[in-house]
Amino acid sequence: MGIRIIKTALATIAAIYTAVYFGLEPPLGAGILAILGVEVSRLKGLKSALVRFVASVLGLFFASFIFTVFGFHIWAVALFILLTFPVLSRFQLKDGIVTSAVIVFHLFGRGEVSVDVISNEIMLLFAGLGWATIINLIYMPKDKHLLQGLKETVEHKFDVIFNEMALTLREPSHIWNGSELLEAHNAIEEGARRSVLNRENRLWGQELYWLNYFEMRSQQLELIQQMLVDLAMVYERWPQNDHIAELMEQLSEDVKSEVYTGLTEKRMVELAQQFKAMDLPRTREEFEVRAALLKLMHELKRYLEVAKRLKKRKVILERAES
Repeated sequence: MGIRIIKTALATIAAIYTAVYFGLEPPLGAGILAILGVEVSRLKGLKSALVRFVASVLGLFFASFIFTVFGFHIWAVALFILLTFPVLSRFQLKDGIVTSAVIVFHLFGRGEVSVDVISNEIMLLFAGLGWATIINLIYMPKDKHLLQGLKETVEHKFDVIFNEMALTLREPSHIWNGSELLEAHNAIEEGARRSVLNRENRLWGQELYWLNYFEMRSQQLELIQQMLVDLAMVYERWPQNDHIAELMEQLSEDVKSEVYTGLTEKRMVELAQQFKAMDLPRTREEFEVRAALLKLMHELKRYLEVAKRLKKRKVILERAES
């Protein structure tokens, strides 16, 4: 049973009892509004409650006018829908269409437009959406431990990927199924989704670290996939293979670091100078492999640039928040 179901049940019960206590009709209508108002995050809950309330009040205004002029006929309900729903959508209130319809159908069922009836419907809105908002604000599940777990999963998968790439460089016939790529992608996607919820649950003191982290990993995974394309062209072993394999092994350690150390970048610059000083390829096979290795180095440089940029951003943000 999910926490959202429990929150929905609590908000619904509280809204119905509130409606009964104040003599609102029908009290179950407040429960329906509460069900519609419970959301997955605090920020989304506040926005949803505001949109639904405004849309419902506007719907009551249009419906009161239509029913007063044309009477309480079923075709008048269709006229209400044709005139009101496009207006609500035009003013970015389409999320409140269902709530508005619930309130207007109550009005239609009463068969009259009066101050008491309108007041009753507005009080139902306050009871239903009010309790949904209160429950949303009181408790939202903490995602920090889940985000930390996803972070560790991504780093472990990156660790395995870089070690597998190193093995392939040292032994081109090495076989690897690449399952860690899909697993890393799934963990990054889930982490990005939960980091958005984590931000929306903080109404003040926004935490941007997780958004930046999974953004960085998403960009890096794309570059890793390009590296693997280049690695597939390394079908023979040359001395340069071992040097780049050492870089991959260094990356498998650096991936767990919270800050950008620059060790791999420094070593890569040194290797680039060494490669330039080497003799030119003497065979076509050597040329093709060394060209693939050079392309691999280029993608590796882009990978490090992403880490350097986004890990530095984390430090800046932490200083700004302290």
